[in-house]
Amino acid sequence: MTAGSRSLKSNCWETTQLRPKTGNWAKVLEEIVRIEKRAFPKHESLANSFQEEVKKSNSGLIYSQIGDEIAGYVMYSWPSSLSASITKLAVKENFRRQGLGEALLQAAIEKCKSRNIHRISLHVDPSRTAAVSLYKKLGFQVDCLVECYYSSDRNAYRMYLDFNAD
Repeated sequence: MTAGSRSLKSNCWETTQLRPKTGNWAKVLEEIVRIEKRAFPKHESLANSFQEEVKKSNSGLIYSQIGDEIAGYVMYSWPSSLSASITKLAVKENFRRQGLGEALLQAAIEKCKSRNIHRISLHVDPSRTAAVSLYKKLGFQVDCLVECYYSSDRNAYRMYLDFNAD
């Protein structure tokens, strides 16, 4: 666990909010970039801009660690006081299907709720059926199909999760 972070232990992993410039954040970010490059095609990757993204005051990055190994991460941002976006969610291939993605997504949802966000949105390739199923399991709904979102031959679902205004 890095200095200046809070963790939520779940099963055999820790879910930690990355705090820029604390502890070993550069090493953690380096490993997250490696995961990003393996999980997403080059033209969809944020690998070259992760450092800038996590420094923004309206973004967050939560990662899961098993022992000394970074197993996955979720990046989110809140462009307004009422809405947030899940920018990226990725889990290393050898750690998939163990509940890590769900734990990461749930942690991001809780962070957004604590900011009184009313809606979280995201885009996902419809062919990534495991991801679509995970989002639906946590209450996300398909808003629409966005044609040519990723490239001329790849579409995306725009999905959202609304919270009741109390």
